[in-house]
Amino acid sequence: MSKISNFIRETFSAGDNLRDAGLTTPEDIIRYDNIVYGSDPAQQSLDVYRPKAAEGKKLPVIVSVHGGGWVYGDKERYQFYCMNLAQRGFAVVNFTYRLAPENKYPASLEDTNSVFTWVLDNSEKYGFDTEHVFAVGDSAGAHNLGLYASICTNPAYAAFYEFDAPKGFKPTAIALNCGAYSLVGDKSDQTIALMGDFLPEHGMERELWLIDVIAHITWDYPPTFFMTSSGDFLQDQAGPLAAQLVRMKVPFVFRYYGNKDNILPHVFHCNIRSDDAKLCNDEECEFFRKFL
Repeated sequence: MSKISNFIRETFSAGDNLRDAGLTTPEDIIRYDNIVYGSDPAQQSLDVYRPKAAEGKKLPVIVSVHGGGWVYGDKERYQFYCMNLAQRGFAVVNFTYRLAPENKYPASLEDTNSVFTWVLDNSEKYGFDTEHVFAVGDSAGAHNLGLYASICTNPAYAAFYEFDAPKGFKPTAIALNCGAYSLVGDKSDQTIALMGDFLPEHGMERELWLIDVIAHITWDYPPTFFMTSSGDFLQDQAGPLAAQLVRMKVPFVFRYYGNKDNILPHVFHCNIRSDDAKLCNDEECEFFRKFL
């Protein structure tokens, strides 16, 4: 494992612990925890959160794909953010997936596909409205979700993978937050080291093209909400994504949060104590409601 991956695991964990200290499960949420969706109970498990007031009702679904630089994160780190989304009237699926470098690309995409398949297969048990399946992802999770949306909508791209998305399925709409979308041409030491951990061939030109979200977006891509912020170190990724969505005539909404006097960090929206996070998460969920 590279030094940058070790650094991410240590520093992100400390920051997440501080962010979520003292938070507990809201009284208005019912949760179903540690449901195994794959062969590895430790790395392939998920939680489902629903508002108690909607007991017995089918709800639109949000699948959350966590971030963490491809090498860090799990559903425990995203539980309070995801329950906060559920309080807005959704059933939320929060899952852990296999991480690099122990599990190279495309393991995380395989797991993402398994989770969406699980959602469709378990709609009756958990009250999922499978006509309205949304998804959110941030940072590396936005990258993962961005690629998966192309697997569902671009047959030529899907052909590169050994797994198949559920027949006829694509997310109703997606939200990409503070995401990494294209690493082609990025020669920074950190990116080279991370791609060495994430990719089987350590970031060869073909691999970087294969994991380029922007390169595989077509006209059939799902409607997209995406955002960045004044302190997001990936903010420069937003412009090229917007340009491709325009070229492909994909409906989208872009939001930029914060300003020079209000520096909002990377993935600020996960801090549910923050008014800025509330605004962002409200706007994303309102975007999803347009497709109900």
